[in-house]
Amino acid sequence: MYHHILIPTDGSKLAHRAVTHRLSLAKAGGAKVTALVVEPTFNVYGVPSSKVHQMTRAFAEHAEHAKAHAASILISVADAAKISEVPCETMQMIHDHPYEAIVATAKEKGCDLIVMASHGRSGIAAVVLGSVTTKVLTHTSIPTLVI
Repeated sequence: MYHHILIPTDGSKLAHRAVTHRLSLAKAGGAKVTALVVEPTFNVYGVPSSKVHQMTRAFAEHAEHAKAHAASILISVADAAKISEVPCETMQMIHDHPYEAIVATAKEKGCDLIVMASHGRSGIAAVVLGSVTTKVLTHTSIPTLVI
C-alpha cells in the first residue's frame, strides 16, 4: 500500500471535491499526505508600460495575493485531513511550471503516489491550454492516480 501521498491542488471546485477522495484513500491505507499549491511567479510582461514605475508595488501585491490564496486552499485541505484523522503537511511553491514543481516535490518528499484532479478539457482547449495532469503523467515515474 502507499505510505505518502502527494495531493497537488489549485483550489478549483473540482480539485476541492477530489480532496475527499484523496483523503479517503490515504486513511484506508494508513498513509500520510502532503498537500501542495503551486503559484505562478510574477509576470513582468503582464504589467502595462504605464505602470512600470509601480513595479515594486505590483510585485509585492502579487506575492501577497499568491500567499493568501495558497493559504486559504491549504487550510481547507489541512482541516479536512484533521477531520479524517490523516497526517497532513502543507506546502506552497512559486514556480512557472506547476508540473515540474509537483514532480520535484513528490521525489523530494519520498511520495509513492500522486493523486490529482483533472479538469477534463478536450479538443482545442486541451491543446491550447495544456494540462498540468498530462504533464505530470508524462514526466514522472511515480504512480499517479487521476480523479
